[in-house]
Amino acid sequence: MLDLSRDWYPPARRVESPNQDARPPAQGPELIVVHAISLPPGEFGGPHIAELFQNRLDPAAHPYFAEIAGLQVSAHVLIDREGRLTQFVPFSQRAWHAGVSQWEGRQRCNDFSIGIELEGTDEEPFAPVQYTELARLVRWLRVHYKDIGPDALTGHSDIAPGRKTDPGPRFDWARLQREIGEVTA
Repeated sequence: MLDLSRDWYPPARRVESPNQDARPPAQGPELIVVHAISLPPGEFGGPHIAELFQNRLDPAAHPYFAEIAGLQVSAHVLIDREGRLTQFVPFSQRAWHAGVSQWEGRQRCNDFSIGIELEGTDEEPFAPVQYTELARLVRWLRVHYKDIGPDALTGHSDIAPGRKTDPGPRFDWARLQREIGEVTA
């Protein structure tokens, strides 16, 4: 059952994805996974990420789209280059963002994680406003989901090494920690 006070992030625009399902019984979020996505690759702006997450991506709109149009994927939240947030899946539900994955010996990270996509690539720095909005969201999630501990923040590349590289080497983890309000050595 949805708890609107914590299943939807109030500042985010809601665009629900069909690519979601129930978490395992009694399983809530315990991990935040940071991703990066751009569609077409290396290009920012436009409706294509939302179209992908809603199974409406036109395979004829770009040569790359023909390769991925049949994928059924989603994330809980997307933060675009301007810092705008769109939420596709309520946090109590399982978004289909991690794929084959493992964190601290636990398989199937989708079962217990929240996936946050940043519009970006491995090759380019992320926009300052994306760090600000991501930090704000992480703080909000930690307040509303007590099982998400201070060390339960990771990248897609860390839970799917060898298969995924995002958010990539240009993602500044130390900056994110500062923005969240945590001191790093």
